[in-house]
Amino acid sequence: MKKVNFFKRLSLSRKLILGFMVTIIVGTFLLMLPISTTSGEGLDFLTALFTITSAVCVTGLSVIDISKVLSIPGQLFLLIFIQLGGLGIMTFSSFIFLLIKKKITYEEKELLKEERNIENIGGILKFLRKIIITVIIIEGVGAFFLTIKFLEEMPLKEAIYFGIFHSISAFCNAGFSLFTTGLEKYSDSIIINLTIAYLIIIGGLGFGVIDSLIKCIRYKNKKLHLTAKVAILVSCFLTFLGMILFYVFERNNLGTIGNLDLGHQIIASFFQSVTTRTAGFNTVPMGNLQSSSIFLFCILMFIGASPGSTGGGIKTTTIGVLIFYVYSIIKKREHTVIFNRRIDWEVMNRAIAILIISLMYVIIIIIMIMLTIENFKPEDIIFEVVSAFGTVGLSVGITPNLGVISKILIICTMFLGRLGPMTFALAFGGTKKIEKIIYPKENIIVG
Repeated sequence: MKKVNFFKRLSLSRKLILGFMVTIIVGTFLLMLPISTTSGEGLDFLTALFTITSAVCVTGLSVIDISKVLSIPGQLFLLIFIQLGGLGIMTFSSFIFLLIKKKITYEEKELLKEERNIENIGGILKFLRKIIITVIIIEGVGAFFLTIKFLEEMPLKEAIYFGIFHSISAFCNAGFSLFTTGLEKYSDSIIINLTIAYLIIIGGLGFGVIDSLIKCIRYKNKKLHLTAKVAILVSCFLTFLGMILFYVFERNNLGTIGNLDLGHQIIASFFQSVTTRTAGFNTVPMGNLQSSSIFLFCILMFIGASPGSTGGGIKTTTIGVLIFYVYSIIKKREHTVIFNRRIDWEVMNRAIAILIISLMYVIIIIIMIMLTIENFKPEDIIFEVVSAFGTVGLSVGITPNLGVISKILIICTMFLGRLGPMTFALAFGGTKKIEKIIYPKENIIVG
């Protein structure tokens, strides 16, 4: 009874963290089973923990080649946990409750609201059904087109399996691939590039944005809510800016896209810009990138996807709000206004807090890893840490060679990146307090 009361006393943020931790532990032991590997020995604890954390946190960083090390059952375990991580633990468990016609409690609805990052619990079960149906349709369409392409080089059953695996991995922004070199051999394939990009973009927009878009299409008088507008605006801006800059930086690099014709260079640049912010698939060798491209990718990965999506990072809406905030300061406006809507100061404070906490955490982890290893270039370590924080999964190839301490730090970074820095800050920062004393105000010179 005491254990139940203890769980009930936990804050929503702590319950969410606990749910993900339990899921990761279960997945770790599944990958340690002999049936999970081709060798029949199972993965060691740290490797299994790293791999399943990367799956649940939809990152894609891996210390093993899953196409060779994991057996079919092991790959299926991985795929289940990718889908779990993409949908969210509470979303998935609530769907199971609906299937067995078990009533979802108010507390469970609150947890679902927290996980999906939505404003209220009104109509949340209807929203949940929409999520599940939408996911099935989107992943089904993606799997169909990928299977058609894979049929050119594999038998039907294998093509279907590869199509489903890569469709789920792409939509969940996980970045896991059954090909040793990722999608590098498909850098000139229009079907692969556009299908994977379509899955990544929709998964990275978030279910709230997708729902708002669907309502706008169905009901012509319905308008997009502000979150959807900012998410779409910032996503489009970052995607096309990233595409242009990547093309400029890499167009003469024979190690990446320099040997492709102009059309395929543009497609590869578009794909890499899309996947860098959230998913982690690659059609070009990451180890051959120019330093300018690595720096660009770090920025895109740090920003990440949109709230309530399958991606990580500080989120597009956070950076969008901060950009408009800076613009309002330059214009000497009293309030921050976006699309003729005034933004509350509580939202501004939250956005600033997310940015500062995230930067501080990433910097600390980078320094700690630099202190533990001496073999890698600083920019490679920075790239790997930011990739883990943004749950992107792109790697310049150093992840398998990291030491035990560095792997543990990357595991923690993937975990924090998936749940969000504010979830952890709220979980361990105490409850909101009303100030009983108002201190006198005084100016401080900044800038």
